[in-house]
Amino acid sequence: MRFRDLISLVRAPAALSVPGDVVAGAGAAGALSPSTAGLAGASVCLYWAGMAANDWADRELDAVERPERPIPSGRISPRAAFGIAAGLTGAGLALAGAAGGRRALAVAGPLAAAVWAYDLKLKNTAAGPAGMAVCRGLDVMLGASGSARMARAVPSALAVALHTYTVTALSRREVSGAEPRLAAVTLATTAALTGAVATTGHLWKTASERRAHALHSGPPSDGAGEGAGRRSAQPTSHRGGRWDGLGGGRVEGAFGRGGDERADKRRRAWRLAATAVMAAGYAVKYGRAQAAVIGDPAAPRVRAAVGAGITSLPSLQGALAARSGAPFVGMAVAAAAPLAGALARKVSPT
Repeated sequence: MRFRDLISLVRAPAALSVPGDVVAGAGAAGALSPSTAGLAGASVCLYWAGMAANDWADRELDAVERPERPIPSGRISPRAAFGIAAGLTGAGLALAGAAGGRRALAVAGPLAAAVWAYDLKLKNTAAGPAGMAVCRGLDVMLGASGSARMARAVPSALAVALHTYTVTALSRREVSGAEPRLAAVTLATTAALTGAVATTGHLWKTASERRAHALHSGPPSDGAGEGAGRRSAQPTSHRGGRWDGLGGGRVEGAFGRGGDERADKRRRAWRLAATAVMAAGYAVKYGRAQAAVIGDPAAPRVRAAVGAGITSLPSLQGALAARSGAPFVGMAVAAAAPLAGALARKVSPT
């Protein structure tokens, strides 16, 4: 087995769409930290495991429909593919436990089970798209597992899950071609999702914005009570202030010394603008490919749309991270989109 064949089996470049799930979840829950990188590594391992398990489960069908894939072409044996899938699953769970402890394993375990259930049972049933959507939603929640505020990541998880549902629905027509109506429905869903992410950022308050609001709308001043209220609102984790996330700006100890509403408004405007730009980039790339399927629903167009859905996902994840208060981290995630698109021309992501 050559390394090149292994890359093809697990669709290695497509994994660039995976770390953003964890980052989006961590950002939404206020849990971005060094352990996020370990959780992202666990996510990649589980994704690659799912790809290998997919080809093992589909080996007989692929012998007819996709004979160029590693198993039916004889480049990788079924036994080796199954071993790779099992090994990567174990590695993913081990990484999750090392990076996030029991909380992370409580999410990674069900995620691994969902991946295998999709590959072995759900994929070719009506529940297939929903099964894959659950996998990606749990992947987002894996990133949030380091926080007691995991519930704050649910909207981001639902956004990624909805996108995944559209991609999976199209992928079921990669060989036979799709009806234009299917592409029209997925395109409308993409447009609605983009609008929701780009225009609801003003409803989402970062940690610094919540503190500012609490301070400015706190109890009325009456001597000692006011002073006590100001002192209790001071950040205590770092002397002289602290960093609010990555890209959220510095919060001076802070608003109790008069605050800086204008600086907070500038940060907020920058966050909303970054969110809108990345969401638009996602919509243009994926939407254009879906629109092409409406005009020509042949199999090659459908495969191109599926590929665009996979490689444009980092832009959506970046928009979600920016909306949560980490625009610079979001831009780093979104930067994977053009790279994933370039690599997809060398190794098929589907």
